[in-house]
Amino acid sequence: MGVKDGFNRTIDYVRIGVTDRCNLRCFYCMPEHGIPYEPRAELLSYEEIVRLLDVLGRLGFTKVRFTGGEPFLRKDFITLLEKSHALSYYRDIRITTNGTLMVKHIEKLRELGIQTINLSLDTLDPERFKQITRRDDFNKVMEAFHTLLENGFYLKINAVVMNGINTGDILPLVALAEQHPVSIRFIEEMPFNGGYKKNEAVFKAGDILNTIRQTYPGIREKTGKHGDTSTNYAIDGFQGDVGIIPAFSRTFCNTCNRLRITPKGEIKTCLYDGGVFSIRDFMRSGVSDQDLAEKFKELIRLKPKDGFEAEQGKQQSTVRKESMSTIGG
Repeated sequence: MGVKDGFNRTIDYVRIGVTDRCNLRCFYCMPEHGIPYEPRAELLSYEEIVRLLDVLGRLGFTKVRFTGGEPFLRKDFITLLEKSHALSYYRDIRITTNGTLMVKHIEKLRELGIQTINLSLDTLDPERFKQITRRDDFNKVMEAFHTLLENGFYLKINAVVMNGINTGDILPLVALAEQHPVSIRFIEEMPFNGGYKKNEAVFKAGDILNTIRQTYPGIREKTGKHGDTSTNYAIDGFQGDVGIIPAFSRTFCNTCNRLRITPKGEIKTCLYDGGVFSIRDFMRSGVSDQDLAEKFKELIRLKPKDGFEAEQGKQQSTVRKESMSTIGG
């Protein structure tokens, strides 16, 4: 069901950042020294998150993704997953993670029926991983990769493509989908880059596809589904598939079905807006669930046509300094 926005798109998927903290320091996301973390009282409590999910579930939302920062850094994250699962509205609960802290929780995730994990992995070269993340945790991520597959999870790999840095990793990552039943998602580098200055032009979706096609000329586009941000491709003989997310070009906006809630409770009706409303403050003012539902419907109706329109209302200086860790994955 969901809620219709002003462009007749059905919004039925919420992404919630549970923390702005991360144990990696990927230079395209966070400065080396990190970011000023929000005090715990400024973050949505688990009780508040579950209340919001309950309201959204009654509005027809069926999919939730928990992101960070790194969601497994937040204390008792599993408790939030249990409470979200108990709501019964969400047949599709997903998590985006860097994989470094999750192996010990895999059995519990299976018990909760969580089937899809997005794993951030920009390179298969351990030294380049260390350069990109400023941490020596490559082996932990690969342990998570193999353990998830062994336990039957549907695994998506999120790889941000940075011109002049890891374009040489595109084909090795593609080969993972030949060897394993995984989906590799190459993401154009976004403007939310933690403040670092790019030295090269953005390596765009067409560049990524051309790189793959030179080795796999038979690559063919698959039929898209409701809410897809990636254009997905099949290659004969592969166990998995490959997708490209035009996060910089923003050609996926016409099929958007998402609402974002940041760790401190800012509603983002578009990834590229600056946050349009504090649902945290509204909720803490003592409003009813019906008030929350009406506010969500109002905000969704005002959702912009695309990311370029959303960005027009946001100061350029803010865009350049914002971190994906504060937005929510």
